[in-house]
Amino acid sequence: MKKQINLLVMALAIAATSFAQKGQVLETPTVKSDILGMERKYAVYLPDGYNESDQSYPVLYLLHGSGDDHTGWVQFGQVEHIAGKTIAEGKAARMIIVMPDANTARRGYFNDIKGDFNYEDFFFKELIPHIEKTYRVRSERRYRAIAGLSMGGGGTIFYTLHQPGMFAAAAPLSASTGNWDIGQFKARISQDTQISNQQIDTYYKKHSVEEIIKAASEDQLKQIKQVRWYISCGDDDFLYEGNAKMHILFKKNEIPHEYRVKDGAHTWTYWRMELPLVMEFVSKSFTQY
Repeated sequence: MKKQINLLVMALAIAATSFAQKGQVLETPTVKSDILGMERKYAVYLPDGYNESDQSYPVLYLLHGSGDDHTGWVQFGQVEHIAGKTIAEGKAARMIIVMPDANTARRGYFNDIKGDFNYEDFFFKELIPHIEKTYRVRSERRYRAIAGLSMGGGGTIFYTLHQPGMFAAAAPLSASTGNWDIGQFKARISQDTQISNQQIDTYYKKHSVEEIIKAASEDQLKQIKQVRWYISCGDDDFLYEGNAKMHILFKKNEIPHEYRVKDGAHTWTYWRMELPLVMEFVSKSFTQY
């Protein structure tokens, strides 16, 4: 009888621990954007213990892909379950995960080529300050990381290349790697007669990995090399070629990075598999090792 009681106590303790380590996701927060002229939604994962202490946490900005919104990583990516499990197993540091919406009014993470919808400016000038004011987030660079899938992988790449001093780690998954051929880009964009050739050239150079690396100063290149990069793409992914080109370009320019090609396609199955690895990877930037 005593043995049965002890087993019951152990089972209850394990269940209680599992519940406590779950963390929580909030899907309804908003931030007022003067830059975009609207309220912007985002989701946020708060680790277990957040509401029971005054501890501050590192932050991972996790970007969704085209066709999803701020709930994509919550609903399809199972971020609450996966993050809680990864942290509970000791594979990742406790962190806050912020998932912004880039699918309202216009789709995408960049400033519009015409300059009339500047989402990237909103992200750096309004969203990040709002998060750091609203939540107990460590605001130093070494405690800030960014990751994303597909379109969000592209956001991850170019946000980091544009402002490498902001992030300790970057993890683009199955990323849309931007423009590799200016002729193809011009052919696609020039159909809009309201866009000038100068606007096209400027936008291309700002969203071409090759052009950014080529134009980078010695100090800028040094900052890019200081970022811990994790690049991952499935071997059956239609964006495989661009990710391979980026890997080769980084190798030629001696930019340290982890490059992974694994069995998989452009699917949530692949991204759910990668999320624990991303959390483990960025945690090495957050902690001493």
